[in-house]
Amino acid sequence: MAVYLDNNATTALHEQVLEAMLPYMGSVCGNPSSVHRFARLQRDGIEQAREQVARLVGARAEQVIFTSGGTESNNLVLRGVKQALSQADIKQCAIKHNDGAARQHIAVSAIEHMSVLEPCQQLFTEDEGGQMDVIAVDNDGLVTNSALQQALTTDTRLVSIMMANNETGVIQSLSPFIETCRERGIWFHTDASQAAGKIALNFNESGVHAMTLSAHKLYGPTGAGALVLDKTLPIKAIQLGGAQEKNLRAGTENVPAIVGFGKAAELALDKLEQRQQHCRQLRDYLEQGLKQFSAVSIFAEHAPRLPNTVQFGVAGFDGESLLMQLDRKAIAVSSGSACTSGKTEASHVLKAMNVATDIALSAVRVSFGENNTASDVDALIKALQSIIEASNHSSVMMAASL
Repeated sequence: MAVYLDNNATTALHEQVLEAMLPYMGSVCGNPSSVHRFARLQRDGIEQAREQVARLVGARAEQVIFTSGGTESNNLVLRGVKQALSQADIKQCAIKHNDGAARQHIAVSAIEHMSVLEPCQQLFTEDEGGQMDVIAVDNDGLVTNSALQQALTTDTRLVSIMMANNETGVIQSLSPFIETCRERGIWFHTDASQAAGKIALNFNESGVHAMTLSAHKLYGPTGAGALVLDKTLPIKAIQLGGAQEKNLRAGTENVPAIVGFGKAAELALDKLEQRQQHCRQLRDYLEQGLKQFSAVSIFAEHAPRLPNTVQFGVAGFDGESLLMQLDRKAIAVSSGSACTSGKTEASHVLKAMNVATDIALSAVRVSFGENNTASDVDALIKALQSIIEASNHSSVMMAASL
């Protein structure tokens, strides 16, 4: 029987989520922007979901802007804030530097998802009147306040540091960074796509100005996400043609997916401690099993991490080859982010943590979900043992033939 251990890439749609979505996929018809009773049913579904998502992350419903997913939410905040920075602000930067150059500076951590890194690399260039600096992390994948301070300039307008890393599971302590940024009048964004539903969040108490969420990371549907916004954050729409989502995201809403997101958020809040305990037990059990292999190194083992995530390297192995061998044994894991699969170079996250290239190239990520069991861990350990022993035997035979 196949074993699925790639829940950070996507989770299975919860049966109660599907049940909530089904009426909006047929019997409840109407465009939520229309004014008749059929449309109001659609609108009611959206607004209920907005309340449910807001409760999950400690926000107010009016702060939740629905999108198609985490990638769009990240692009919306980065591109939207870039557009919203006034020409007066740009001119002031140019005057201050007395060289006619407009500077809008952004600082992002070295371990961000590519949906943050790539837009920043495109938007904050000299040709676009901007600059970008990368905030270094330590060997455990943690940002330090000193590293943040080194990346800031007098022109910094926005900082983006993810709540929890999708590859290693490392959780950042954001409070000191947010305090530093607020003292300097800098906007703060966090990608909480992997954190929501796995650890407790409180948007309004945290002090962040924008938070990214994704439905399919917490047993909701693909095609739904949200950007939670502090009203003081200057931001403009990057998709035009309608007044939906407070004029920030034009286009008819994906009502079934949004309703599913809301139900998934409700379940995530109700089941938070139960899921945490279940996944943490599996994570600890897996790590105990991995320590029997001298070739295995667990990344960020002593850092605060999501309860469901383990990333490790196996010396002497190529990660992609290892994944394929595990797949042939009906075990689904990944090397890191699903958005960068197929690339042969080492993970940018592990590079930033100064992991040796050969070990980084052997990376395997295991991410548990509520449906996993101890027998799944046993199956993975057994499969790894078989693969490692076969490799060792092959090496002995090759040495003997020389």
